Amino acid sequence: MMNNITDTVKHLIIINVIMFIGTMTISNGIFYDWFALHFPQNAAFQPWQIITHMFMHGGFMHVLFNMFALWMFGTAVEQRFGAKKFLFFYMSSGLGAALCMIGYYYFSFYSGLNTLIESGTDKTQILETLNSGMYNTAWQQIMGAADMQHFISIFNSTMVGASGAIMGVLVAFGMLYPESKLMLIFLPVPIKAKYFIPGIIALDLISAVTGQSFFSPSNTAYVAHLGGALTGFLIMWYWKKTQFNKNRWD
Repeated sequence: MMNNITDTVKHLIIINVIMFIGTMTISNGIFYDWFALHFPQNAAFQPWQIITHMFMHGGFMHVLFNMFALWMFGTAVEQRFGAKKFLFFYMSSGLGAALCMIGYYYFSFYSGLNTLIESGTDKTQILETLNSGMYNTAWQQIMGAADMQHFISIFNSTMVGASGAIMGVLVAFGMLYPESKLMLIFLPVPIKAKYFIPGIIALDLISAVTGQSFFSPSNTAYVAHLGGALTGFLIMWYWKKTQFNKNRWD
């Protein structure tokens, strides 16, 4: 069955595996620091990370499940789209996921930052303190312990994984093959893609709002998943409506 894998999906999997090997073998975490997506106000942030984080993973099971999903759903989507169109769709979904996650982080971070600024703390001093790996204990009295911890964790956050791009691919699969039946490993009941995939997205939405994890680790970037799914849906919707698409799907 692996012989049926399409070229772009195969090359994406190879790149992801190579990047994962680099993460695991290059010492001191420097490979991860270079290519994971850091919060843009953090000194470790570099523009290329907006792309490279999509090929990074935090552990063996992370990369295994993502690459399995990419092979399983991406091959069928690429067969309909063609290589160039599929690659554009995949990368766009991943970028959309990253932008949504960064936007969410910015909103949360600047809420805390403005609280500190309003208390009379200098913005430049705050960012310099955070970039030094430190924090001011006075912040806790201003913000509260929980909000301060959240504020610092956002600043030091990193984002890795192909999940956002793959969520876009899942949406495309569901719209192209709505009657296909899918099953979860731990729920061996066939469910049509037009119900299964919206259900997965709904669980991510619930997790993003409540913080309750269902089938994935608690540090999963649920907002990124939703961003990838939304981007994929918008592209599919546009391609269905526009006259510029040479391979419109019905």
